[in-house]
Amino acid sequence: MDSAVIDRSKVTQVLANFVVASKADDIPEHVYTEAVRSFLNWAGCAVGGSIHPTLDRTLAAIRPFAGQGQATVLGRGDKLDLLHAALLNGISSHVFDFDDTHLKTIIHPAGPIASALLPLAETRLMSGREFLHAFILGVEVECRIGNSVYPEHYDRGWHITGTAGVFGAAAAAGKILGLNAQQMTWALGIAATQSSGLREMFGTMCKPFHPGRAAQNGLLAAHLAAQNFTSSERGIEAPRGFAHVLSTKFDPAEITERLGETWEISLNTYKPFACGIVIHPALDGCIQLRNAHGLTAENIASIELKVHPLVLELTGKTEPRTGLEGKFSVYHSCAAAIVYGRCGEHEYADEVVTDSKIVALRRKVRAEAEKGIHEDQVKVTITTTDGKAHELFVEHAIGSLDRPMSNEELDGKVRDLCEPVLGASGADRFIALCRDVANASSLMPIIEAGIPAR
Repeated sequence: MDSAVIDRSKVTQVLANFVVASKADDIPEHVYTEAVRSFLNWAGCAVGGSIHPTLDRTLAAIRPFAGQGQATVLGRGDKLDLLHAALLNGISSHVFDFDDTHLKTIIHPAGPIASALLPLAETRLMSGREFLHAFILGVEVECRIGNSVYPEHYDRGWHITGTAGVFGAAAAAGKILGLNAQQMTWALGIAATQSSGLREMFGTMCKPFHPGRAAQNGLLAAHLAAQNFTSSERGIEAPRGFAHVLSTKFDPAEITERLGETWEISLNTYKPFACGIVIHPALDGCIQLRNAHGLTAENIASIELKVHPLVLELTGKTEPRTGLEGKFSVYHSCAAAIVYGRCGEHEYADEVVTDSKIVALRRKVRAEAEKGIHEDQVKVTITTTDGKAHELFVEHAIGSLDRPMSNEELDGKVRDLCEPVLGASGADRFIALCRDVANASSLMPIIEAGIPAR
Protein backbone atom coordinates (compact mmCIF):
# COMPACT_ATOMS: atom_id res chain seq x y z
CA MET A 1 0.00 0.00 0.00
CA ASP A 2 1.43 3.39 -1.03
CA SER A 3 2.02 5.29 2.23
CA ALA A 4 2.29 8.56 0.29
CA VAL A 5 -1.43 8.59 -0.41
CA ILE A 6 -2.55 7.49 3.07
CA ASP A 7 -4.34 10.01 5.28
CA ARG A 8 -2.71 9.32 8.65
CA SER A 9 -5.55 11.05 10.46
CA LYS A 10 -7.62 8.04 9.43
CA VAL A 11 -5.35 5.20 10.51
CA THR A 12 -8.19 3.11 11.90
CA GLN A 13 -10.05 3.27 8.60
CA VAL A 14 -6.88 2.48 6.64
CA LEU A 15 -6.36 -0.69 8.68
CA ALA A 16 -10.02 -1.66 8.37
CA ASN A 17 -10.00 -1.19 4.61
CA PHE A 18 -6.82 -3.23 4.32
CA VAL A 19 -8.24 -6.18 6.28
CA VAL A 20 -11.55 -6.18 4.41
CA ALA A 21 -9.92 -5.92 0.97
CA SER A 22 -7.24 -8.56 1.60
CA LYS A 23 -7.45 -11.72 -0.47
CA ALA A 24 -5.79 -14.98 0.53
CA ASP A 25 -3.66 -15.01 -2.62
CA ASP A 26 -2.29 -11.54 -1.82
CA ILE A 27 -0.07 -13.07 0.85
CA PRO A 28 3.20 -14.81 -0.10
CA GLU A 29 3.54 -18.51 0.61
CA HIS A 30 6.52 -18.02 2.94
CA VAL A 31 4.23 -15.95 5.17
CA TYR A 32 1.74 -18.83 5.31
CA THR A 33 4.62 -21.15 6.21
CA GLU A 34 5.48 -19.00 9.23
CA ALA A 35 1.80 -18.78 10.15
CA VAL A 36 1.67 -22.58 10.37
CA ARG A 37 4.69 -22.56 12.72
CA SER A 38 3.03 -19.87 14.83
CA PHE A 39 -0.23 -21.81 15.00
CA LEU A 40 1.52 -25.06 15.91
CA ASN A 41 3.45 -23.36 18.69
CA TRP A 42 0.25 -21.75 20.01
CA ALA A 43 -1.67 -25.03 19.86
CA GLY A 44 1.03 -26.87 21.80
CA CYS A 45 1.11 -24.18 24.47
CA ALA A 46 -2.69 -24.20 24.75
CA VAL A 47 -2.93 -27.98 25.12
CA GLY A 48 -0.01 -28.13 27.55
CA GLY A 49 -1.29 -25.23 29.63
CA SER A 50 -4.81 -26.65 29.84
CA ILE A 51 -3.97 -28.67 32.96
CA HIS A 52 -2.62 -25.70 34.92
CA PRO A 53 -4.55 -24.76 38.10
CA THR A 54 -5.26 -21.35 36.58
CA LEU A 55 -7.67 -23.05 34.16
CA ASP A 56 -9.42 -24.94 36.97
CA ARG A 57 -9.99 -21.72 38.89
CA THR A 58 -11.18 -19.83 35.82
CA LEU A 59 -13.67 -22.57 34.91
CA ALA A 60 -14.97 -22.72 38.48
CA ALA A 61 -15.55 -18.97 38.42
CA ILE A 62 -17.34 -18.73 35.05
CA ARG A 63 -19.41 -21.92 34.95
CA PRO A 64 -22.41 -20.44 36.79
CA PHE A 65 -22.98 -17.93 34.00
CA ALA A 66 -21.27 -19.46 30.94
CA GLY A 67 -23.61 -19.79 27.99
CA GLN A 68 -24.52 -22.65 25.70
CA GLY A 69 -21.66 -25.07 24.99
CA GLN A 70 -20.61 -24.10 21.48
CA ALA A 71 -16.82 -24.30 21.46
CA THR A 72 -14.07 -26.44 22.95
CA VAL A 73 -11.37 -25.68 25.48
CA LEU A 74 -8.29 -27.36 23.98
CA GLY A 75 -6.70 -30.04 26.12
CA ARG A 76 -9.78 -30.42 28.30
CA GLY A 77 -12.85 -30.93 26.12
CA ASP A 78 -15.04 -28.56 28.16
CA LYS A 79 -17.67 -26.89 25.98
CA LEU A 80 -18.40 -23.22 26.57
CA ASP A 81 -19.98 -20.35 24.69
CA LEU A 82 -17.75 -18.70 22.08
CA LEU A 83 -16.57 -15.82 24.24
CA HIS A 84 -15.63 -17.90 27.26
CA ALA A 85 -13.95 -20.54 25.08
CA ALA A 86 -11.80 -17.75 23.63
CA LEU A 87 -10.96 -16.58 27.14
CA LEU A 88 -9.94 -20.05 28.36
CA ASN A 89 -7.87 -20.92 25.29
CA GLY A 90 -6.11 -17.57 25.51
CA ILE A 91 -5.27 -18.14 29.16
CA SER A 92 -4.02 -21.69 28.64
CA SER A 93 -1.85 -20.67 25.68
CA HIS A 94 0.04 -18.12 27.80
CA VAL A 95 0.01 -19.62 31.28
CA PHE A 96 3.41 -21.30 30.75
CA ASP A 97 4.87 -18.11 29.18
CA PHE A 98 6.12 -20.42 26.44
CA ASP A 99 4.31 -18.89 23.46
CA ASP A 100 5.62 -16.98 20.45
CA THR A 101 7.27 -13.57 20.63
CA HIS A 102 7.42 -10.68 18.17
CA LEU A 103 10.80 -9.43 19.34
CA LYS A 104 10.36 -5.88 18.05
CA THR A 105 7.57 -5.25 20.58
CA ILE A 106 7.67 -8.32 22.93
CA ILE A 107 4.07 -9.02 21.87
CA HIS A 108 3.00 -12.67 22.02
CA PRO A 109 1.03 -12.52 18.77
CA ALA A 110 -0.75 -15.85 18.40
CA GLY A 111 -2.53 -15.98 21.76
CA PRO A 112 -5.23 -13.36 21.23
CA ILE A 113 -5.68 -14.18 17.53
CA ALA A 114 -5.87 -17.99 17.45
CA SER A 115 -7.91 -18.05 20.66
CA ALA A 116 -10.53 -15.81 19.05
CA LEU A 117 -10.60 -17.71 15.76
CA LEU A 118 -10.79 -21.28 16.99
CA PRO A 119 -14.26 -20.97 18.59
CA LEU A 120 -15.57 -19.52 15.33
CA ALA A 121 -14.32 -22.61 13.52
CA GLU A 122 -16.81 -24.68 15.53
CA THR A 123 -19.83 -22.57 14.61
CA ARG A 124 -19.17 -21.91 10.92
CA LEU A 125 -17.32 -23.79 8.22
CA MET A 126 -13.77 -22.47 8.01
CA SER A 127 -11.03 -24.04 5.94
CA GLY A 128 -7.46 -24.09 7.14
CA ARG A 129 -6.50 -21.62 4.44
CA GLU A 130 -9.23 -19.21 5.53
CA PHE A 131 -8.12 -19.59 9.14
CA LEU A 132 -4.49 -18.84 8.29
CA HIS A 133 -5.46 -15.84 6.16
CA ALA A 134 -7.44 -14.30 9.03
CA PHE A 135 -4.70 -15.28 11.50
CA ILE A 136 -2.01 -13.50 9.45
CA LEU A 137 -4.16 -10.38 9.15
CA GLY A 138 -4.83 -10.36 12.89
CA VAL A 139 -1.13 -10.61 13.68
CA GLU A 140 -0.42 -7.82 11.18
CA VAL A 141 -2.93 -5.46 12.79
CA GLU A 142 -1.84 -6.33 16.33
CA CYS A 143 1.88 -5.94 15.73
CA ARG A 144 1.71 -2.82 13.58
CA ILE A 145 -0.35 -1.10 16.28
CA GLY A 146 2.21 -2.34 18.81
CA ASN A 147 5.05 -0.98 16.68
CA SER A 148 3.40 2.45 16.61
CA VAL A 149 3.52 2.90 20.40
CA TYR A 150 6.49 0.74 21.47
CA PRO A 151 8.52 1.10 23.66
CA GLU A 152 6.95 4.07 25.46
CA HIS A 153 3.59 2.34 25.84
CA TYR A 154 5.25 -0.75 27.33
CA ASP A 155 7.60 1.31 29.49
CA ARG A 156 4.59 3.10 30.96
CA GLY A 157 3.41 -0.24 32.37
CA TRP A 158 1.00 -1.64 29.78
CA HIS A 159 1.17 -5.32 28.87
CA ILE A 160 1.27 -4.91 25.12
CA THR A 161 0.05 -8.44 24.31
CA GLY A 162 -3.24 -7.55 25.98
CA THR A 163 -3.50 -3.97 24.79
CA ALA A 164 -2.57 -4.59 21.14
CA GLY A 165 -3.87 -8.15 20.97
CA VAL A 166 -7.51 -7.09 21.24
CA PHE A 167 -7.19 -5.23 17.90
CA GLY A 168 -5.75 -8.27 16.17
CA ALA A 169 -8.46 -10.52 17.56
CA ALA A 170 -11.17 -8.13 16.37
CA ALA A 171 -9.65 -7.88 12.88
CA ALA A 172 -9.20 -11.64 12.49
CA ALA A 173 -12.67 -12.49 13.77
CA GLY A 174 -14.16 -9.68 11.71
CA LYS A 175 -12.53 -11.08 8.57
CA ILE A 176 -14.15 -14.48 9.18
CA LEU A 177 -17.52 -12.85 9.94
CA GLY A 178 -17.35 -10.96 6.64
CA LEU A 179 -17.52 -7.44 8.07
CA ASN A 180 -17.61 -4.59 5.57
CA ALA A 181 -15.23 -1.63 5.83
CA GLN A 182 -17.56 0.42 8.02
CA GLN A 183 -18.18 -2.49 10.37
CA MET A 184 -14.47 -3.33 10.55
CA THR A 185 -13.71 0.28 11.46
CA TRP A 186 -16.25 0.05 14.26
CA ALA A 187 -14.80 -3.29 15.38
CA LEU A 188 -11.35 -1.73 15.76
CA GLY A 189 -12.90 1.15 17.70
CA ILE A 190 -14.77 -1.25 19.98
CA ALA A 191 -11.48 -3.08 20.49
CA ALA A 192 -9.73 0.20 21.33
CA THR A 193 -12.09 1.01 24.17
CA GLN A 194 -11.49 -2.46 25.68
CA SER A 195 -7.69 -2.37 25.43
CA SER A 196 -6.08 -3.27 28.75
CA GLY A 197 -3.46 -5.27 30.65
CA LEU A 198 -1.02 -4.10 33.33
CA ARG A 199 2.59 -5.25 33.68
CA GLU A 200 2.15 -5.11 37.45
CA MET A 201 0.36 -8.45 37.07
CA PHE A 202 3.43 -10.33 35.79
CA GLY A 203 4.12 -13.41 37.87
CA THR A 204 0.44 -13.94 38.72
CA MET A 205 -2.54 -15.61 37.06
CA CYS A 206 -3.55 -12.23 35.66
CA LYS A 207 -0.73 -12.23 33.10
CA PRO A 208 -2.22 -15.07 31.00
CA PHE A 209 -5.63 -13.54 31.67
CA HIS A 210 -4.55 -10.62 29.45
CA PRO A 211 -4.31 -12.51 26.10
CA GLY A 212 -7.40 -14.49 27.07
CA ARG A 213 -9.36 -11.31 27.67
CA ALA A 214 -7.95 -9.76 24.49
CA ALA A 215 -9.23 -12.75 22.50
CA GLN A 216 -12.61 -12.63 24.21
CA ASN A 217 -13.00 -8.85 23.84
CA GLY A 218 -11.81 -8.84 20.24
CA LEU A 219 -14.27 -11.58 19.34
CA LEU A 220 -17.02 -9.62 21.06
CA ALA A 221 -15.99 -6.46 19.20
CA ALA A 222 -16.35 -8.23 15.85
CA HIS A 223 -19.77 -9.64 16.73
CA LEU A 224 -21.01 -6.27 17.98
CA ALA A 225 -19.80 -4.56 14.81
CA ALA A 226 -21.52 -7.23 12.71
CA GLN A 227 -24.78 -5.98 14.26
CA ASN A 228 -23.87 -2.37 13.37
CA PHE A 229 -22.91 -1.47 16.93
CA THR A 230 -21.11 1.84 16.44
CA SER A 231 -17.88 3.28 17.78
CA SER A 232 -15.53 6.13 16.96
CA GLU A 233 -14.05 5.76 13.49
CA ARG A 234 -10.70 6.99 14.84
CA GLY A 235 -10.36 4.71 17.84
CA ILE A 236 -6.61 4.29 17.39
CA GLU A 237 -5.31 7.71 16.34
CA ALA A 238 -7.75 10.32 17.74
CA PRO A 239 -6.45 12.69 20.44
CA ARG A 240 -8.49 10.78 23.02
CA GLY A 241 -8.04 7.42 21.30
CA PHE A 242 -5.91 4.40 22.15
CA ALA A 243 -2.49 5.62 21.06
CA HIS A 244 -2.51 9.09 22.61
CA VAL A 245 -4.16 8.05 25.87
CA LEU A 246 -2.08 4.91 26.50
CA SER A 247 1.29 6.10 25.17
CA THR A 248 3.51 9.16 25.01
CA LYS A 249 4.68 8.05 21.56
CA PHE A 250 2.59 7.40 18.48
CA ASP A 251 4.07 6.89 15.03
CA PRO A 252 1.25 6.23 12.55
CA ALA A 253 3.77 5.39 9.81
CA GLU A 254 4.53 2.18 11.70
CA ILE A 255 0.95 1.15 10.96
CA THR A 256 0.55 2.38 7.40
CA GLU A 257 3.99 2.21 5.77
CA ARG A 258 4.31 -0.72 3.32
CA LEU A 259 1.04 -2.15 4.59
CA GLY A 260 0.40 -5.31 2.59
CA GLU A 261 4.02 -5.45 1.39
CA THR A 262 5.84 -6.58 4.54
CA TRP A 263 4.44 -9.01 7.09
CA GLU A 264 5.02 -8.83 10.83
CA ILE A 265 4.51 -12.57 11.33
CA SER A 266 7.80 -13.04 9.48
CA LEU A 267 9.47 -11.54 12.57
CA ASN A 268 7.89 -14.06 14.92
CA THR A 269 10.06 -16.24 17.16
CA TYR A 270 9.48 -19.31 19.33
CA LYS A 271 10.75 -19.87 22.84
CA PRO A 272 13.01 -22.77 23.73
CA PHE A 273 12.59 -21.84 27.41
CA ALA A 274 9.32 -21.48 29.35
CA CYS A 275 9.90 -17.99 30.74
CA GLY A 276 10.18 -14.33 29.84
CA ILE A 277 12.04 -13.87 26.56
CA VAL A 278 14.57 -11.43 28.04
CA ILE A 279 16.06 -14.23 30.20
CA HIS A 280 16.75 -16.51 27.24
CA PRO A 281 20.29 -15.27 26.46
CA ALA A 282 21.33 -15.88 30.07
CA LEU A 283 19.86 -19.39 30.02
CA ASP A 284 21.51 -20.15 26.70
CA GLY A 285 24.85 -19.03 28.10
CA CYS A 286 24.52 -20.90 31.40
CA ILE A 287 23.56 -24.15 29.67
CA GLN A 288 26.43 -23.84 27.19
CA LEU A 289 28.96 -23.31 30.01
CA ARG A 290 27.40 -26.08 32.11
CA ASN A 291 27.71 -28.58 29.30
CA ALA A 292 31.18 -27.49 28.19
CA HIS A 293 32.77 -27.59 31.66
CA GLY A 294 30.69 -30.12 33.60
CA LEU A 295 29.40 -27.47 36.00
CA THR A 296 27.15 -28.44 38.90
CA ALA A 297 25.43 -26.55 41.68
CA GLU A 298 28.01 -27.91 44.13
CA ASN A 299 31.13 -26.66 42.30
CA ILE A 300 29.89 -23.15 41.46
CA ALA A 301 30.97 -20.21 43.59
CA SER A 302 29.24 -17.46 41.62
CA ILE A 303 27.36 -16.66 38.41
CA GLU A 304 27.75 -13.12 37.09
CA LEU A 305 25.59 -11.74 34.28
CA LYS A 306 25.94 -8.55 32.23
CA VAL A 307 22.49 -8.01 30.74
CA HIS A 308 20.15 -5.63 28.94
CA PRO A 309 18.29 -3.35 31.41
CA LEU A 310 14.95 -5.03 30.62
CA VAL A 311 16.21 -8.23 32.26
CA LEU A 312 16.30 -6.59 35.68
CA GLU A 313 13.16 -4.57 35.05
CA LEU A 314 11.06 -7.56 33.99
CA THR A 315 12.71 -10.54 35.68
CA GLY A 316 14.41 -9.14 38.75
CA LYS A 317 12.53 -11.23 41.36
CA THR A 318 15.29 -12.43 43.69
CA GLU A 319 13.15 -14.67 45.91
CA PRO A 320 10.27 -16.12 43.85
CA ARG A 321 7.79 -18.23 45.82
CA THR A 322 5.81 -19.91 43.04
CA GLY A 323 6.38 -21.26 39.56
CA LEU A 324 4.67 -18.25 38.00
CA GLU A 325 6.97 -15.91 39.91
CA GLY A 326 9.96 -18.06 38.94
CA LYS A 327 9.31 -17.28 35.27
CA PHE A 328 10.11 -13.66 36.12
CA SER A 329 13.30 -14.38 38.03
CA VAL A 330 16.57 -14.46 36.13
CA TYR A 331 18.10 -15.79 39.35
CA HIS A 332 15.87 -18.86 39.61
CA SER A 333 16.02 -19.47 35.88
CA CYS A 334 19.81 -19.54 35.72
CA ALA A 335 19.97 -21.81 38.76
CA ALA A 336 17.48 -24.22 37.20
CA ALA A 337 19.38 -24.14 33.90
CA ILE A 338 22.56 -25.23 35.68
CA VAL A 339 20.89 -27.98 37.72
CA TYR A 340 18.70 -29.44 34.97
CA GLY A 341 20.43 -28.38 31.74
CA ARG A 342 17.11 -27.05 30.41
CA CYS A 343 14.30 -24.69 31.38
CA GLY A 344 11.02 -26.19 30.27
CA GLU A 345 7.78 -26.09 32.22
CA HIS A 346 9.01 -28.67 34.75
CA GLU A 347 11.75 -26.29 35.88
CA TYR A 348 9.07 -23.77 36.87
CA ALA A 349 7.02 -26.10 39.04
CA ASP A 350 6.33 -24.69 42.50
CA GLU A 351 8.38 -27.45 44.13
CA VAL A 352 11.40 -26.67 41.93
CA VAL A 353 11.24 -22.95 42.75
CA THR A 354 11.31 -23.73 46.47
CA ASP A 355 13.85 -26.58 46.31
CA SER A 356 16.70 -25.85 48.72
CA LYS A 357 19.37 -26.74 46.15
CA ILE A 358 17.91 -24.29 43.61
CA VAL A 359 17.43 -21.58 46.26
CA ALA A 360 21.06 -21.87 47.38
CA LEU A 361 22.35 -21.61 43.81
CA ARG A 362 20.13 -18.72 42.75
CA ARG A 363 21.54 -16.69 45.65
CA LYS A 364 24.93 -16.99 43.95
CA VAL A 365 23.62 -15.29 40.79
CA ARG A 366 24.39 -11.61 40.28
CA ALA A 367 22.95 -9.64 37.36
CA GLU A 368 23.97 -6.15 36.29
CA ALA A 369 22.71 -4.03 33.41
CA GLU A 370 25.46 -3.01 31.01
CA LYS A 371 25.30 -0.34 28.34
CA GLY A 372 25.64 -1.75 24.84
CA ILE A 373 24.21 -5.18 25.63
CA HIS A 374 21.30 -5.89 23.29
CA GLU A 375 18.11 -7.69 24.29
CA ASP A 376 19.24 -11.04 22.81
CA GLN A 377 22.77 -10.82 24.21
CA VAL A 378 24.47 -11.57 27.54
CA LYS A 379 27.92 -11.87 29.11
CA VAL A 380 28.10 -14.82 31.51
CA THR A 381 30.95 -15.51 33.93
CA ILE A 382 30.71 -18.61 36.11
CA THR A 383 33.39 -18.97 38.75
CA THR A 384 33.92 -22.41 40.29
CA THR A 385 34.96 -23.19 43.85
CA ASP A 386 38.55 -23.82 42.70
CA GLY A 387 38.78 -20.21 41.48
CA LYS A 388 38.49 -20.85 37.74
CA ALA A 389 36.37 -18.39 35.76
CA HIS A 390 34.47 -19.60 32.70
CA GLU A 391 33.24 -16.81 30.42
CA LEU A 392 30.89 -16.69 27.43
CA PHE A 393 29.36 -13.91 25.36
CA VAL A 394 26.07 -14.87 23.69
CA GLU A 395 25.65 -12.79 20.54
CA HIS A 396 22.19 -14.11 19.67
CA ALA A 397 20.18 -16.38 21.93
CA ILE A 398 18.72 -19.62 20.64
CA GLY A 399 15.16 -19.00 19.47
CA SER A 400 15.96 -15.51 18.17
CA LEU A 401 15.59 -14.49 14.53
CA ASP A 402 19.32 -15.07 14.03
CA ARG A 403 19.19 -18.53 15.67
CA PRO A 404 15.60 -19.69 15.08
CA MET A 405 14.20 -22.99 16.26
CA SER A 406 14.13 -25.54 13.45
CA ASN A 407 10.92 -27.33 12.53
CA GLU A 408 12.26 -30.43 14.28
CA GLU A 409 13.04 -28.46 17.45
CA LEU A 410 9.62 -26.83 17.37
CA ASP A 411 7.91 -30.21 16.95
CA GLY A 412 9.93 -31.51 19.89
CA LYS A 413 8.85 -28.58 22.05
CA VAL A 414 5.18 -29.09 21.16
CA ARG A 415 5.49 -32.83 21.75
CA ASP A 416 6.87 -32.24 25.26
CA LEU A 417 3.95 -29.92 25.99
CA CYS A 418 1.25 -32.18 24.60
CA GLU A 419 2.33 -35.66 25.73
CA PRO A 420 1.25 -35.20 29.37
CA VAL A 421 -2.24 -34.34 28.11
CA LEU A 422 -2.69 -36.35 24.89
CA GLY A 423 -0.20 -39.20 25.29
CA ALA A 424 2.66 -39.91 22.89
CA SER A 425 0.63 -41.08 19.89
CA GLY A 426 -2.01 -38.42 20.46
CA ALA A 427 0.64 -35.71 20.53
CA ASP A 428 2.16 -36.95 17.27
CA ARG A 429 -1.24 -36.97 15.56
CA PHE A 430 -2.03 -33.49 16.86
CA ILE A 431 1.29 -32.12 15.58
CA ALA A 432 0.75 -33.71 12.15
CA LEU A 433 -2.72 -32.19 11.81
CA CYS A 434 -1.53 -28.74 12.90
CA ARG A 435 1.35 -28.94 10.44
CA ASP A 436 -1.15 -29.67 7.64
CA VAL A 437 -3.65 -26.97 8.63
CA ALA A 438 -3.23 -25.15 5.30
CA ASN A 439 -4.78 -28.13 3.50
CA ALA A 440 -7.59 -28.76 5.98
CA SER A 441 -11.19 -28.35 4.80
CA SER A 442 -12.21 -27.82 8.43
CA LEU A 443 -10.45 -27.21 11.74
CA MET A 444 -12.63 -29.72 13.57
CA PRO A 445 -10.19 -32.65 13.22
CA ILE A 446 -7.48 -30.49 14.85
CA ILE A 447 -9.80 -29.41 17.66
CA GLU A 448 -10.92 -33.01 18.28
CA ALA A 449 -7.32 -34.24 18.26
CA GLY A 450 -6.49 -31.63 20.91
CA ILE A 451 -8.79 -33.32 23.45
CA PRO A 452 -7.50 -36.26 25.51
CA ALA A 453 -9.19 -39.62 24.99
CA ARG A 454 -11.76 -40.38 27.69
